[in-house]
Amino acid sequence: MSVLSRRGAVLVFLAFAFAYFFSALIRAITATLSPQLTQEFSLHARDLGLLAGGYFLGFAALQLPLGRWLDRHGPKQVLLGFLAVAVVGCGAFALARSFTGLMVARVLTGVGLGACLMAPLTGYRRWMTPHSQLRANSWMLMTGSMGMVASTLPVQWLLPILGWRPLFWLLAALLLLSMGVIAWQVPRWQPAGTAGQPAVATGSYAEVWRHRYFRRMVPLGFFNYGGMVAIQTLWAVPWMIRVAGYTQLQAATALFWINVAMLTAFWSWGMLIPRLSSRGIHANHLIRWGTPVSLALLAFIVISGADAAGHAGLLWALFCVSSTFLSLAQPAVGLAFPSALAGRALSAYNLVIFSGVFAVQWGVGLLIDLFMALGRTQAQAFQGALAVFVLFNLASYVYFLATRSHNQAD
Repeated sequence: MSVLSRRGAVLVFLAFAFAYFFSALIRAITATLSPQLTQEFSLHARDLGLLAGGYFLGFAALQLPLGRWLDRHGPKQVLLGFLAVAVVGCGAFALARSFTGLMVARVLTGVGLGACLMAPLTGYRRWMTPHSQLRANSWMLMTGSMGMVASTLPVQWLLPILGWRPLFWLLAALLLLSMGVIAWQVPRWQPAGTAGQPAVATGSYAEVWRHRYFRRMVPLGFFNYGGMVAIQTLWAVPWMIRVAGYTQLQAATALFWINVAMLTAFWSWGMLIPRLSSRGIHANHLIRWGTPVSLALLAFIVISGADAAGHAGLLWALFCVSSTFLSLAQPAVGLAFPSALAGRALSAYNLVIFSGVFAVQWGVGLLIDLFMALGRTQAQAFQGALAVFVLFNLASYVYFLATRSHNQAD
């Protein structure tokens, strides 16, 4: 398929970004709703972690078949089908009357929104030049950050007016609107074939998993990047409330600014990446230089605990922004494979990331409950759980440094 014109590329980007905005908002909204859900359903930390992680469990469950469907049927058809499931999931969440009902709805929503980034990235791999792909990826993540910004103070302001259940009905309606925009603006998939016949996507996931560069990036995607998303979308708010002593409104305000900082960071990457690439500075260089900064900040947050309460929001913002270096791995993985395998490569790596999000969100909750059962205070339990997380992050970075792949610039 030929590269889109500038105008066509902009319209396609905006159509995809509209849906991804609401995907990110729904993904992150449990952080803002955590006090209400904890009170209404009497949730423990492990329950809250499992509920937030349920989205990512559903999200990850269909990533592998998603890759095959994207390569075969294209972004438009696949994303429309998935979004229909997300609409049902939002309605089910609004109707839920028990933790089990919330969990099932959250998993269903994760399934339905699982194509909102992979579908665009697969399309961009075919429809845009390599530099434009890197920029579009960063700006898609910027759009996601806008959704996360909207999930904080705007949601906090709407809750007394609407309540959380009507809010999910509104989100279901907006997802329906996004489906209409995608059906209108995104072109149909035309796989390259011979003699006018559509081609069947070649290759397999075995080829993806055996790829040395893919394997090199797996631990960073699972623990470091997936873990950062787990912190941003859930555990930053409970930390600020239970360790730093923030009120619910103060924590929501801090999360708002964390997401604004992330938005700015992703916009900056979209502007800088083409220039850096033209000068021979590749994703691996940036990941190698930037990851120690995020590790140092995370370790400082954990060690300081309540002593840094006055700066908790700022510190979490700095940690999340410094972790955006790791977002460059995703388009780099896609570019490491031929376009016929792009959907599977991107979906497989997305499976790695969001499996990590689920594992860290639930794992941190389990560890918090475990440390409290051992007699630790609530603040000490949070510190102990995140200290374990720091160790896994460090091990992943050491593996990245120790492993080399022959086809990627180091």
